[in-house]
Amino acid sequence: MTVRRAVPADRPALSELQSFLPEPSPTLLERGLPTGACDGFVSTAGGAPIGYLLAVVGDEAHVAELVVAPAHRREGRASALLAALFDSIPAGTRVTLTVRTDAEAALALYREHGFAVAEERSDAFADGAGLVLARTA
Repeated sequence: MTVRRAVPADRPALSELQSFLPEPSPTLLERGLPTGACDGFVSTAGGAPIGYLLAVVGDEAHVAELVVAPAHRREGRASALLAALFDSIPAGTRVTLTVRTDAEAALALYREHGFAVAEERSDAFADGAGLVLARTA
């Protein structure tokens, strides 16, 4: 399994993967990746992107999007993408993300990686509540 840094040329493939997200942020992908405003990592199969992670990194890191194509889920790709992010930021950096309260598989993944609930937000998503999860890298 290969994980590498995302490059602007990945954008068309990542845009297709974005369709699997319940609330994608096309602007983040269009503007953040090419300008370096966000860090991106790509999981590939046969050289083609099949998953990605976008994070906004500053004093803290916020995982804005993490998605793996349905045909490649449960292969450890999301874990590898998270590991790439953790390896790229200084130890002690706080990492956050927001997840739907009913996303059981995602919650299990994030708990496996040491994330814990930091806050519950009733307006996290257009159609409902979400949990802000956090951990220290």
